[in-house]
Amino acid sequence: MTRVAPPAWVSGCGVVSPLGNDIDAFDAALFAGCSAVRAEAIELPGNGRFEVPLARSAFDAARVAAPSKLPLDRGSAMALAAAEAAVAMAGLAPGGFDPERAGLYWGSGMGGAATFEANCQAIWAEQRRLRPSAVVTSMPNAPLAEVALRLGTRGTAIGYACACASAAVAIGEALRALQAGALDLAIVGGSEALLTPAVVGAWHAMRVLGPARSDACRPFAADRAGFALGEGAAAFVIETEAHARARGAATPWRLAGYATSCDATHVTQPDADGQVRAMRAALRSAGLQPQDIGHVNAHGTGTLAGDQAEANSLQRVFGATPPAVTASKAISGHLLGAGGAVELLALLRALQQRSAPPTAHVADDDPALGIDLVRGSARALPALRHAMSNSFAFGGTNAVLIASLAP
Repeated sequence: MTRVAPPAWVSGCGVVSPLGNDIDAFDAALFAGCSAVRAEAIELPGNGRFEVPLARSAFDAARVAAPSKLPLDRGSAMALAAAEAAVAMAGLAPGGFDPERAGLYWGSGMGGAATFEANCQAIWAEQRRLRPSAVVTSMPNAPLAEVALRLGTRGTAIGYACACASAAVAIGEALRALQAGALDLAIVGGSEALLTPAVVGAWHAMRVLGPARSDACRPFAADRAGFALGEGAAAFVIETEAHARARGAATPWRLAGYATSCDATHVTQPDADGQVRAMRAALRSAGLQPQDIGHVNAHGTGTLAGDQAEANSLQRVFGATPPAVTASKAISGHLLGAGGAVELLALLRALQQRSAPPTAHVADDDPALGIDLVRGSARALPALRHAMSNSFAFGGTNAVLIASLAP
């Protein structure tokens, strides 16, 4: 019989997102299916003017002071705010943990996109000198470095860039480190702030964005037509049971399972086989059967090919008794590298409330997909105990997280 590693305790969480910058605001939007997506016009030299659906966070990055004393990219500022909120919820105080047994695992698909674009603007459009801090502000592990300086963690610190699976991979790899006994606790999550003209223009050129309106993203709908882009960050404090108990932490959430796989078939076209492998491996890691999962927060981007592949993989894993499925990107937008973290928070909130949030904007779900899509309003799930979050990325990386409520 395969030995199942113990779950990690999730003792704190923090968020900066289009749905709100604290748990109460996040919950209110999530369970009401209230969309943060808005149409915006972009002007890009050589590309003209075009409209796109974007979900911005009401967040003032200028109010966040960098512990490094250097300029902060917007994404790094979001990471700091989310991490500080998570640590505060967990009740972690300086000197209250062994810094060499505390790790940092962080995901971001594009790192300091806003800073990089500003640097390009300075060089090519304004012909002016760059700041000496240009490299360290825009490097992909800048959020990680700033959070480490703020919190004083001295254990493992690793950043992950796996496109849309970045944060989920970071969280899962931290779980494995705790299960292996390498760390007592870790601050984990992801951040992304790339709603800049050039980056948005690149996504627009791919023709994967939905129409420029608030209901642009309609995951698993018969009339789905693409997604909206968002920005934000979410952070968590995860601990071994022994460490959490020793300091008197009380939390209902457990991070129970994780797995990743690679399609190795196509850079942008998802492959159901790879997704199935990841979901089944995550179930094995948590010691669970498919019927134990009562809710799935799907990757659910609202694209024709993506939703079809994911629905196919869900059918193969769960069979004739599918769990309640939600796709929260409908209201938050696609947060890319931060998506897995913000969607894990949505999963924890669903567990806490024992309720599956609705998938917004879906008037008629696609009957060919054969999943149990929650739409219209939130669905009470009084017996909910275990839930799954899927993150399936460009490049073929699939990451699956399983969270549970304490017995």
